[in-house]
Amino acid sequence: MVLVNRISKPVLWAYCILVIRIWLAYILCDYGYSKLTDGQFGLRPEELELKVGEIDLFRLSWYLFSHEPFKSFIGWSQIITGLLLVFNRTVVIGALIAIPIWLTILFIDLTFMDKGMELAFTLRMCFYLLLTTVVLLFHSKKIGQVIKAMTQADNTNYRFPFWAYLLIPVFGFCIEFIPVLPRILNALFG
Repeated sequence: MVLVNRISKPVLWAYCILVIRIWLAYILCDYGYSKLTDGQFGLRPEELELKVGEIDLFRLSWYLFSHEPFKSFIGWSQIITGLLLVFNRTVVIGALIAIPIWLTILFIDLTFMDKGMELAFTLRMCFYLLLTTVVLLFHSKKIGQVIKAMTQADNTNYRFPFWAYLLIPVFGFCIEFIPVLPRILNALFG
């Protein structure tokens, strides 16, 4: 108690945020590693022999999520996000990326998990969302500066005439054909 009294409140608050960041980073890295090492997703061999209608929705979703490259993308996304939370320079980016990760897990749990487990996992994901929000609130000054920089008036010196805006759909439509242009040219001249 004496040590806590000697530490200033801002330092104590910063330490609490550090603990939260490291814990969230650990959870994300653990989730990601589990996906990369087949600890999450997929079905047991005996479940693979069942008919689709005999498998509960949660296990079926885990089977679908176990396919590549989805599984690796999710696993690496969680690991990278966890690592971003560890470092002071990247903590805000990590927290901003973590929010959609937590929300996705939350909605997957709400959608596919059986009612017995749904409440526990829902509370867990909501708690992680709350902790992530606390981290962002701690860094609100940084976030405010970024938002201010992003929303300041654009200093582009270009002023386009009205007819240029009318051509945007035409050029947008043309842009859509760029990826298939090699196939068209190959069909015509190949």
